Amino acid sequence: MIRSATIEDLVRIAEIEVFNYRMNFYPIFKCDTYYFQELTVPSVMQRYQEQIDTFYVYDDGVVKGFMQVEEIKLKKLFVEPILHSQGIGAVLLEYALQECSVQGLWALEKNVRAIEFYERHGFRKSDIKRLEDDTEEYLVWMEL
Repeated sequence: MIRSATIEDLVRIAEIEVFNYRMNFYPIFKCDTYYFQELTVPSVMQRYQEQIDTFYVYDDGVVKGFMQVEEIKLKKLFVEPILHSQGIGAVLLEYALQECSVQGLWALEKNVRAIEFYERHGFRKSDIKRLEDDTEEYLVWMEL
């Protein structure tokens, strides 16, 4: 079910990310220009084209989620919003831990649902924080 992503997966990866960003982050950042003009499926596809070798997809006949891993850091993990709470994220994360040796990740401090998810899977918040680029919101470093 988990496999390396290909260029053909970019449409689904971008769709999943755009919908998740709008549902989960727009209420925090409330930036219409970014979320409804700049953050588009084509723009995300273009940005990820050269990074495709860092992506993995959950594919059971249809791509339902994805993650991005760089070295031992989980950079992104998203599941199609209508499929949340069905275990897809857990399968992706377990793969990241077992097959990619992921040791840590940055999570938006106000994204309580994500932080609780990662904590259920063995991650703990550290005292390390940094501002999200061009915002006043903090990211917190989480590690095993």
